[in-house]
Amino acid sequence: MRITVVCVGKLKEKYWRDAIAEYSKRLSRYHKLDIVELPDEKTPDNMSEAQELEVKKKEGERICKAIKDDAFVVALAIEGKTRSSEELADFMQKKAVSGVSHMVFVIGGSLGLSNDVMQRADDTISFSRMTFPHQMMRVILLEQIYRAERINRKEPYHK
Repeated sequence: MRITVVCVGKLKEKYWRDAIAEYSKRLSRYHKLDIVELPDEKTPDNMSEAQELEVKKKEGERICKAIKDDAFVVALAIEGKTRSSEELADFMQKKAVSGVSHMVFVIGGSLGLSNDVMQRADDTISFSRMTFPHQMMRVILLEQIYRAERINRKEPYHK
């Protein structure tokens, strides 16, 4: 299966880039992995609700353009479904067996995902009700995809 991570914002710190590189290398044994970084919109302090919606809309348009029509899309959102590592592994395996050849995980900007992106999503996932830096979520996501592959292959690593 081909995995694409579409994310808003760039990784500025070397330690995040190093972590992404490590998990990308590990995942290359199992999947073709693409990471698509999209520019984020400026978010000044004390934005109005209308300004926030406009930021999400612009970021959402970029995200939707980056997603291929035939992709199965999983949006990362606080209100998404929570899954254990084993449940994520099972979910990914079932999708692969059912014919999904391209899965796209979407990580939005600091304000979250637009309604358009959420409507395009075939599924949602939440890693926690807590808010995490987007750079960290990329690392956590890649680590969990790697863990899922190890679980599905009954290879050591999971515990």
